[in-house]
Amino acid sequence: MNKKNPRQVAFEILLRIEKENSYADILLDRELSSGMIQGPDRGLLTELVFGVLRRRGTLDHLIDSFSDRKTAKLERAVVMLLRLGLYQALFLDRVPVSAAVNETVKLAKVFAPRASGFVNAVLRRADRERDTIPWPDQAADPATFLAVRYSQPRWLVEQWLEQLGPAEAESLAAAMVEPPPLTIRVNSLKISREDFLARLAAEGVVARSTDYSPVGVHILSSVYPASLAGFQEGFFTVQDESSQLASLFLDPQPGNRVLDLCAAPGGKATHLAQLMENRGSLLAGDLDGRKLRRIEETAARLSVSIVETMRLDASRPLSALAGKKFDRILVDAPCTGLGVIRRNPEAKWRLTPADVSRLAQLQGSILRNAADHLEIGGVLVYSTCSTSREENEGVIDVFLSERQDFVVEDLRQVFPHFAALCTDRGMFRGWPHRYGMDGFCAVRLKKIC
Repeated sequence: MNKKNPRQVAFEILLRIEKENSYADILLDRELSSGMIQGPDRGLLTELVFGVLRRRGTLDHLIDSFSDRKTAKLERAVVMLLRLGLYQALFLDRVPVSAAVNETVKLAKVFAPRASGFVNAVLRRADRERDTIPWPDQAADPATFLAVRYSQPRWLVEQWLEQLGPAEAESLAAAMVEPPPLTIRVNSLKISREDFLARLAAEGVVARSTDYSPVGVHILSSVYPASLAGFQEGFFTVQDESSQLASLFLDPQPGNRVLDLCAAPGGKATHLAQLMENRGSLLAGDLDGRKLRRIEETAARLSVSIVETMRLDASRPLSALAGKKFDRILVDAPCTGLGVIRRNPEAKWRLTPADVSRLAQLQGSILRNAADHLEIGGVLVYSTCSTSREENEGVIDVFLSERQDFVVEDLRQVFPHFAALCTDRGMFRGWPHRYGMDGFCAVRLKKIC
């Protein structure tokens, strides 16, 4: 089987993402599973694709700074070649600049031959003048500076500045262009975290316990999770620490009747079952029937037997659940994903403020429909992986204005050991720059009458 050039594959994937609105992880998985990218080239391919997507805004600023032709006037293939070359030359220490330039020019001779000299000139100028990059004036226009310097949409940076202030907004913007941690959740139905860490150490994998989740582990070695010993045995599943905390805040008990809405791909559903000691009933609903199969597969691998799946459109009244009430409900609502853009960096270039408002309306509908199926005295946790107030506090405020039978429970009082992660309203806010976890929000609601 012939080996593929990782730089060429990265170029082709990046072009497809831009032309077709494809998803990086799907295209990468397809290439990596083909077996035609081997050894260190696998890591290089992944780094190039995600790195260029994370740094796209900054890379385009560099092109505009070092070229007499702006990105808007260049052919798409030429822009992509320049992004790829600049990322290697300026952001990857382990790639020599000469290799970054020469390999990019080789690709240009194949995919944009008339522009190969131009590509060469821009890359070499950028290397010569790397210490004098003309950044926007941070004092005069902090939003533009942060957007350009840290490759974020300006409208999103404006939200962060309003929420966090200049210093923290910059820390968050910087964190959002770095690779995210690989975090897993140990399946305590089968093994303790201590024993699992010992197994990893014996395997030569460097790892440490998460700071807040009692079953989380950060994998510090460069590994593919499914290749780790214990994956097929169901000893763990991949899940960020902030996502693990949402299930802890619901605090389901053995024997409870639990509803998990918008449950795919099943990380939280199986964690809830784990917390319930695999006793009780747990209904995992999702609109996409194909995704329900993923929940079932994950549950089977983890030996979780109490999860039942059902196709449910939670944006409408849940007629399929007529008369059914639950002790605990988790609403992990579909959202913009603004808190996980370092994992899905292509998304930040597609989203607009209108998407935030549209999804907030949908989230409100789902929350209202879910609330109708909670027992008096029961608990509902509403969560999203978005940083926006409109999708979180905003949705909750509208809901509470309509439903006098619900109150927010202050997580600082219910879970004092998590108080540092909570807002002054007692809502959980995970921030990458503060805690090293995904951007996340969770609110615990109780039905009082």
